Amino acid sequence: MKSYELKNLNITNSVFLLTSPIIAILGTLLWLYVDGFSWEILGLAFVFYILTGMGITAGYHRLFAHRAYKANSIMKVLYLIFGGCALQNSALKWCNDHRVHHGKVDTEEDPYNINEGFFYAHMGWILLQENIEDYRYSKDLLKDPLVMLQHRFYLPMIVVFGFLLPAIIGHVFFDSFLGGLFVAGFLRVVVVHHATFFINSLCHMVGNRPYDKEQTARDSWLMAFFTFGEGYHNFHHTFQADYRNGIKAYHFDPTKWLIKSLSYIGFTSGLRVTREEVILEKKIRAGLKDIENQTTFTDKVNERVENLKDELNQILEELQVQSRDNKDKLVARLDEMMSEIKGLSLQLELVHA
Repeated sequence: MKSYELKNLNITNSVFLLTSPIIAILGTLLWLYVDGFSWEILGLAFVFYILTGMGITAGYHRLFAHRAYKANSIMKVLYLIFGGCALQNSALKWCNDHRVHHGKVDTEEDPYNINEGFFYAHMGWILLQENIEDYRYSKDLLKDPLVMLQHRFYLPMIVVFGFLLPAIIGHVFFDSFLGGLFVAGFLRVVVVHHATFFINSLCHMVGNRPYDKEQTARDSWLMAFFTFGEGYHNFHHTFQADYRNGIKAYHFDPTKWLIKSLSYIGFTSGLRVTREEVILEKKIRAGLKDIENQTTFTDKVNERVENLKDELNQILEELQVQSRDNKDKLVARLDEMMSEIKGLSLQLELVHA
């Protein structure tokens, strides 16, 4: 278990993370007392919540950390500005930590290892002295002039765009400097912080694991709602190069919609998508593992599971060489297999109940 003794603490991070909620609350109360409540200020805070949240999800996360797509210089600058104003460190530092997390997930080398407990994964790791001393996982980012420019001028940038800009907008357009500073500035930062932190904590504890049962990341539609689609975390950890997190049309993934929309006007390109048969293979294998773990497992079910495994391997081999038309039929068969597996699993659950 990690120690939170004073000598191990990152004083700068600890002071800001622990005092910013207090400043946000007291500042909001001051705004209400001096200027009075206004929907316009709440709207301004919501706009900055979207801009800075998307700066993290579409920019820091899916573009810079995972290279799931390409973006032009205009979008990269906007991502670096507003992602930076989420106050989760520079893109270089954030992405390096995140790449280590993916490469070392659930181990002692994972920067926000859930096995150290909820609080540690949520924000405790940020309070401690950094244990990643180099950027060996981010050599591509070290060569990106825009990323390095943001890294160099990170602090003045977040002061100007993260706090002064909403304060000035609040003063000029809504006659409330305090509302802009404390509600659209500090309160918004706190909300974005903990929405992001919940992906590292809650989404490694609560939810489903339809694609990979071997690691702790889980899918949560609820967290997807608050984090612009990031809650489909088991999918993301399984297919981290995919620009999508929610792959179904009904999945709430505004980050995916933004990236796709921008591709129509040439602001984004090279959107990476995992092949349907690869996704189905993972789901089928995970479903079969669920069945095998049932306590009511029978010889008859065991025989059917083994047959499904053999058929799956045969289909995967055929997919390597078949024509497009026949590939569609094979993928359709994988869909049928997945439905059968769900049925078998449900039957076993009912028997066990």
